Amino acid sequence: MSNVLDLADQGVFLGERATGATNLVQCVWVYNRAINLDGLRQFHHHLQRGRLSRRIECSPLPFGRHRWVSPSDQSDLEIVTTPRPREEFNAWLSEQANTPLDAAHGPGWHLAVLPFTDGGAGVSLVISHCLTDGVGLCEALADAASGRHDPINWPAAGSRPRRRALREDARQTARDIPAVGRALVAAARLARRSRDGAGQASVPTALSARRDEPITLPTETVFIDADEWDARAQSLGGTSNTLVAGLVARLAQRAGRLAADGSATLAIPVNERTAGDTRSNAVRGFAITVDPAPATTDLREIRAAIKQALIRHQEVPDERWALLPVVPLLPKRVVRRMVSVATGGAATSTSSNLGTVNPAVNRPDGTDADYFAMKSLYPGMTKSTMQRTGGILALLVGRVHRQVFVSALGYQPGSINSNDDLRQLLSSAVSDFSLTATTGWPCPEPVGGAAVSGPTISDRVYAIAHQANSPEPHDPTA
Repeated sequence: MSNVLDLADQGVFLGERATGATNLVQCVWVYNRAINLDGLRQFHHHLQRGRLSRRIECSPLPFGRHRWVSPSDQSDLEIVTTPRPREEFNAWLSEQANTPLDAAHGPGWHLAVLPFTDGGAGVSLVISHCLTDGVGLCEALADAASGRHDPINWPAAGSRPRRRALREDARQTARDIPAVGRALVAAARLARRSRDGAGQASVPTALSARRDEPITLPTETVFIDADEWDARAQSLGGTSNTLVAGLVARLAQRAGRLAADGSATLAIPVNERTAGDTRSNAVRGFAITVDPAPATTDLREIRAAIKQALIRHQEVPDERWALLPVVPLLPKRVVRRMVSVATGGAATSTSSNLGTVNPAVNRPDGTDADYFAMKSLYPGMTKSTMQRTGGILALLVGRVHRQVFVSALGYQPGSINSNDDLRQLLSSAVSDFSLTATTGWPCPEPVGGAAVSGPTISDRVYAIAHQANSPEPHDPTA
């Protein structure tokens, strides 16, 4: 099996290098009882030998294709010895989010556990998006919790002598030349179409050093009862996926992230991961433009728009993907501009739905955690990058353990500049849909009793959903 990076994966990696902002995913588990440390150590051990046990080795050629290799060392499990109050959990998660990670030099991920003074515990896993996307991460977590290792053995880091690496990478570049030619033709065609169109609002290309300061993008997570979520989606003529899109549209409206005509553009990723897929980001997507005003009372318009866009996505290739072969040849300043274009502008928000998560993901110590959520993070983000991209607004939603988690990431000058701003906007948007949400990391009374062995109801629900969806791409209207 070739260990050459997929062009989209190399594009993500080069985008991080160009902007200096690292795209991370943080998984969070909360136990309302003492955690089984031996079970967590086993989970960590299997992660080290699973799908996440790889890193990126850069080509010695400045325009060469990078490759997957096995890491020479990996991060140890961090066990905090001094318990902290549960009220300090968010602060600790922020500390974990700032753990230095590097997809090329390692470590690419870090697992840590914090005991609470009330007897519970919280677990954090932060990982570079260059190593995996959300669906791939869930598969890796389920494998680790079930004791499965990655059947692929990547070459050891540094195993190619420089002369051999130069020769092999030059041959790979030669094989890519026809695709590069087609990409240049596609780029010229898209450029002509852009000039002939109405055009978009201009984005500043240069900012003073005074404004190029690091910022922490606001985040917030809420939990909603899964039955209540499904009932509300059905009552509005929609589905779980369209309810996510409607919530994003309403949140964009409250944040003022709209076009001049009051419409919201939603970018919706579509999972294209297949069995044995080694890509880190096996995702493509499409965008729809919707009126957010009626979303809280009727989701049928959004549902129809998503269905039509999904059909078009499957029948008509996105021409922008034809540009990928030129990515390794581009200088950093051009990559930075491409990142700005890829975000879609100041009227675009992202609606990501993981759907029903494999129940094994919720068992890092071998038993079910009380709460699980995933968050998107961008440590190293600067104010100038946010200015170029027009801000950001994204929801990541998933269902596990009879709960729906909704994780928001946002930065909008004038409306979202802090966690409190985002919390208020998200709470208001959720209330607009007559949903009841618990904000932050809940602290109910600890639940006692022995763990249930064997398949649970959630196991069977996941198996049915997984069988229904595989191997076709995930349908956002489902």
